[in-house]
Amino acid sequence: MKKKPAAAKAVYTLADLRDWHDADPPVRLGVFGDPVEHSLSPKMQNAALEHCKIDLQYARFHISPNELRGAIDLIRKLEFIGVNLTIPHKIAALGMVDIADENAKRIGAINVVKVEGGKLHGFNTDGRGFARAIREEFSVDLRDLRVMILGAGGAARAIALQCAKENPERLVIANRSFEKAQKLADELRDFFAGPKVLGPVARLQAVSLEETAIRFQIGNVDLVVNATPVGLNRGDPSPIPARLLAPHLMIYDTIYSAGRTPLVSAAIEAGARATNGLSMLLHQGALAFEIWFQREAPIEVMRKAIG
Repeated sequence: MKKKPAAAKAVYTLADLRDWHDADPPVRLGVFGDPVEHSLSPKMQNAALEHCKIDLQYARFHISPNELRGAIDLIRKLEFIGVNLTIPHKIAALGMVDIADENAKRIGAINVVKVEGGKLHGFNTDGRGFARAIREEFSVDLRDLRVMILGAGGAARAIALQCAKENPERLVIANRSFEKAQKLADELRDFFAGPKVLGPVARLQAVSLEETAIRFQIGNVDLVVNATPVGLNRGDPSPIPARLLAPHLMIYDTIYSAGRTPLVSAAIEAGARATNGLSMLLHQGALAFEIWFQREAPIEVMRKAIG
């Protein structure tokens, strides 16, 4: 008698991929991360799959950095539809796919892999997802804002490129490593060669993510975006000191959690408008669904699943 496939596990590992046992419905999509237990992507994507009557499942995979290449090779062999990539894999995974679209190459990071014809295709939906989230949360477009991004990793790179493409009033990259921030700013400099009037501060600037530099910038930005992992773990501090936050700011924390992140809490206490990264998760996830299935994502179904 044929053994019935088991239910999907809460979290899979590289060992599971190596000794793959199918679930019912089969798992052919997932998210690779470290950590990954907090991810709401399965709720959102499984709701979309069910709504569209696609008989597949999406699951979490706890994959450490040294396991990533092995895991990516296995999704090809196991004929997955694709995967999402989250912290800390977005930059490393770019070098592990066969083909990356021009947007992903420019960002230097991917967050979506599609398996097609035995080849791995890399995409990045973070930037467009972020732009849609800002419009939804604050009823404003990036082109009308002075933006400061905290971080210079995979998500920060995608957000910075999207901002640059939309020609904002100002863009500041703040990172613990000033050299990394400066490198990202230099890569975006050609977007800022246009005719917008220069005020008393540079339109494109890299600064160190430390209090003195941030204190000066706060008065000259409208939107602060946390694209660092700080706030992901319980007990993390706010990525910038609460005393620097001011009521005129809009704060977008790309991290999402059941409660408020330290940055969102501090911002609301300071009288600023602030929100976490659920809306970005939603919009980048809907774009990923459209890449995998070449059909419109049921965005309201996905929103309700994570709301």
